[in-house]
Amino acid sequence: MRILFVGDIVSQSGCDFLKNHLSSFKKLRQIDLCIVNGENSAVGNGITPHSAQSLFSAGADAITLGNHALKRPEIYEYLDNFNNPVVRPANFSDKAPGRGSMIIDLGYTQVGLINLIGAVYMQICENPFTCADREIESLKNQGVKNILIDFHAEATAEKKALAYYLDGRVSAVVGTHTHVQTADEQILENSTAYITDLGMTGPTESVLGVTKECAIEKMITNLPVRFTNPQTDLCCIEGVIIDIDHTCGKAKSIERIQIR
Repeated sequence: MRILFVGDIVSQSGCDFLKNHLSSFKKLRQIDLCIVNGENSAVGNGITPHSAQSLFSAGADAITLGNHALKRPEIYEYLDNFNNPVVRPANFSDKAPGRGSMIIDLGYTQVGLINLIGAVYMQICENPFTCADREIESLKNQGVKNILIDFHAEATAEKKALAYYLDGRVSAVVGTHTHVQTADEQILENSTAYITDLGMTGPTESVLGVTKECAIEKMITNLPVRFTNPQTDLCCIEGVIIDIDHTCGKAKSIERIQIR
């Protein structure tokens, strides 16, 4: 089974670039399942029903989220409709709309998808380690062997520690949130695939997807600045391809990818 995990989609330019390139890439690389992080897919960040649907139209099979998951109230009802294959961090408050994990049925196998948010330098949330334990146990009790985790976190150490903690219990732990692709993709000792950050899908001439002049002004003045996203064709899709033995859930390989 071949999984494509795509890093944070940023604004309209990221959505458009994904739409123009994802389907052909999936065919070329014989992708069985494509998961994208969409928490910045709406203009101005967050996610809306419109931006979610644009990601599915582009070829995404499921969407994970992060700290901006609930920024736009119009997404709440959409998240509560479990026919929509979207997960928000499982360690959010239990009063938050939506769900933190789901099972994707591919016919010949099932894939469990869990979304978590980090506790270091992020918003207050349940401990991601104990939350992961609970969500993994629930999926395994339902007979799921292939389990994927999108860990939306700031601290590199927290991401790597969680991967080691879960090594052998899940098929993959991939990091999102920092928008900078890391060069540490690896298969851990007990066959869990890992990368600290998938990277970003959006404008290359930007500061993490934000118009560079806005980011520079904010850093120089320390005054409130309204961030915008550059509308440009100079974009990149970043992520990884993970090959998994679906009969046992063990990862066999992980490959870092960029599409420009």
